[in-house]
Amino acid sequence: MLSSLKQNITYGVRSLLKSPGFSAAVVLTIALGIAASTAIFSVLYATLFEPLPYPKSEQLMVLWSHPGGERNVVSVGDFLDWKRRNTTFQDMHAWTGGGSFNLATNDRPEQIEATAWTPGFNDMVGAAMFLGRDFVPEEGQPGNDRVVILAHKLWSTRFGSDPNIIGQQIRMNGQPYTVVGVLAPGLADRGNALVTIPLVFKPDQINHDNHWILVMGRLKDGVSISQAQTEMHGIAAQLAQEFPKSNTNWGVSVEPLHLNFLPNTTRRRLWLLQGAVGFLSLIACVNVANLLLARSTTRRREVALRAALGATRLRIFGQLLTESMTLSLVGGVLGILFASFLIKAIIAILPVNYLPIEADIRISIPVLVFTTLATVLAGLIFGSVPAWQATRLDLNEVLKEGGRTGGSGKRGLRKVLVVAEFALALTTLAAGGLTLKSFWNLTRVDLGVNTDHVLTFALPASKDRFTEVEKIGPYYRQLLDSIKAVPGVKNAALTSGLPTQGAGFGMGFRIVGAPPVDPSALPNAGFQLVTSGYHDTMGVRIIKGRGFNENDKANGVRVAMINEKLAQRYFAGVDPIGQRVGVNEVIPPGKLGPVVEWEIVGVFHTVRNDGLREDYPEIDVPFWQMPWPGVAAVVRTDGDPRAATKSIAAAVTSVDPDMPLASVRTMDEIVDEQFASDRFGLALFGSFALAALGLAAVGVYGVMAFGVAQRTREFGIRIALGAQRVRVLRLVLSEAVILAVIGSLIGLFGAYAVGKLMQSTLYGVPAFDAVAFAVVVFVLLIAALFASLLPAWRASRIEPMRALRHE
Repeated sequence: MLSSLKQNITYGVRSLLKSPGFSAAVVLTIALGIAASTAIFSVLYATLFEPLPYPKSEQLMVLWSHPGGERNVVSVGDFLDWKRRNTTFQDMHAWTGGGSFNLATNDRPEQIEATAWTPGFNDMVGAAMFLGRDFVPEEGQPGNDRVVILAHKLWSTRFGSDPNIIGQQIRMNGQPYTVVGVLAPGLADRGNALVTIPLVFKPDQINHDNHWILVMGRLKDGVSISQAQTEMHGIAAQLAQEFPKSNTNWGVSVEPLHLNFLPNTTRRRLWLLQGAVGFLSLIACVNVANLLLARSTTRRREVALRAALGATRLRIFGQLLTESMTLSLVGGVLGILFASFLIKAIIAILPVNYLPIEADIRISIPVLVFTTLATVLAGLIFGSVPAWQATRLDLNEVLKEGGRTGGSGKRGLRKVLVVAEFALALTTLAAGGLTLKSFWNLTRVDLGVNTDHVLTFALPASKDRFTEVEKIGPYYRQLLDSIKAVPGVKNAALTSGLPTQGAGFGMGFRIVGAPPVDPSALPNAGFQLVTSGYHDTMGVRIIKGRGFNENDKANGVRVAMINEKLAQRYFAGVDPIGQRVGVNEVIPPGKLGPVVEWEIVGVFHTVRNDGLREDYPEIDVPFWQMPWPGVAAVVRTDGDPRAATKSIAAAVTSVDPDMPLASVRTMDEIVDEQFASDRFGLALFGSFALAALGLAAVGVYGVMAFGVAQRTREFGIRIALGAQRVRVLRLVLSEAVILAVIGSLIGLFGAYAVGKLMQSTLYGVPAFDAVAFAVVVFVLLIAALFASLLPAWRASRIEPMRALRHE
């Protein structure tokens, strides 16, 4: 057996080297399919299947409050009771975004993002430390929390990889913090947070009303998720009895950490990309099968002679299959090489925070196993059919053909493969076409603002900076006046949120004078704090009433503006001007105060404050009537907004030397960031669609070119008998178009299925988009025409006597 295999490989390699053009075409086609499959599977495996890089990561659970159908963050009171009463968790800790800090090094303030966790969180998770330690319990008490853990990236860039950093003090928000640890490089450096501080609960934060923290726990050995869930249900029921006002109808869910924070739309898009690559690989296999079928036709006499000389069908099948597997393996190796470059390209265009930080995209051992299996499977798929067909030859018929071109009856299988190729190509093209139309629709969305010449940045004062709320307003008014005085600044304003980035708060509201509503059933709206001039600065149209002005002061009448969405939904047929809405006052650092009635004085054109795809009801109130530490500034300039950054920064530091400009971006840049995810999908789906189109065109060209070569005698006789060359040209072209039409009609069913699967990732595109599908079919038909044009032209130029003399 080994001797026979060696002979097959030796002969196969020698035979393939005699046809370098054919071999190169097959290898490159296989490499394309393998490279795309490997690259996308690397992303899929690293995100969805690879275990988290923590010890016994399957024990790590995220615990969510459940007020109903959707999960919610947790109150401090609930967390402390869960931690104290449970018996199924080894440990349980809380964490949250720590906000931002102004880090002062070399007399230059820089804003950095922070996270906060309760002491012991890092030890529970099992994340590695590079230097130092995790927080200890006493550092979780108020007054003992001026300690910090640095991300390795920050330690190496801003502190020169100082090995003696542990125990040193750094200044953040003007306060000294002692460095107690440095996280290991890699995982933590992929996130936004560069420093970690202890999560400390002040006495007024320990309640069951305010939900604002995230909770994670590690299960005890041998404890299942269902056991932990049952116990936590019981604890939630106890809390509902003890605290009926805050905990009635609030449950708890225990969910694995793995993929817990990955949006369903992202997960679905990854699977769709893998499906698109699967179609591309199938098209590549069909293409290669067609090439091998064509080659096997030219080897009919060789195979027949070998059979006549005593070679068994099994030996012939093995020989031809060995050649196919050889091509497949060479293509697979080349495909892995291509995949490494493709992975780098995917990482380069991957949107920030699109995947979990634990996802390490690379060609890992499981990916190599997948690639090997895919390569072997591809070799078997495209090699078996030609090999099997070659063993079914009628020896007498083939040997009687002699040197003449024959086998015209064998072209049926190749035509079937071309039809299948077009059906697969149309399905893949449909995915690309639908993604393109969705992206186009997003570019036409009315944002409700004018983004030209607008600079935005954060002014991240710490919530602990102001001991008295009354000091917040004067401080920011001084900053705003200084910014407005900068040459080239046309207008400036402060806001709690930026367009497409969120309105600042989400609040329940009630319409004063309307029938009472249960507090749990209050409608929600975005609640934004803005200074007078915000709507003018952002180019937001006032539809009715007025905007805010300098008379809307802290001691004045509480006024509000609402967007068209809210007016249409809750004031249909009623003039909203003069109506009042009741919204809880928010008191720094995050406490809900009593309900305040706000008089509606204006209605403004709806602004897309929650991304590009959705708009929601919104209530804007004057910043000076409910000041908040930590806001964003919007500045409209005469010229290039970026050019004014340095002057604006100088104006801010002239008021507060410790205040940096954070997250400096133009509005155009912010909007562009919103397209990142859809642009990523468009780039990949579009690339695979173009590759599928190219492979389909190559497949048609191969079949038509070989068909013309086989039918040389037929075309010569037709022309000799008086057929016009144009008629021969039309005959070949019509055959290609018919194959393309049949494949396209079959592919429409696949296109519709893809449209249904992609609905959650598309914007304004139905599952069956007639226009998009018509364009895709038209493109495929044009590709088929162009691919068959050269073979058709050759057929029409055949000289009858030369063709007959050849026979």
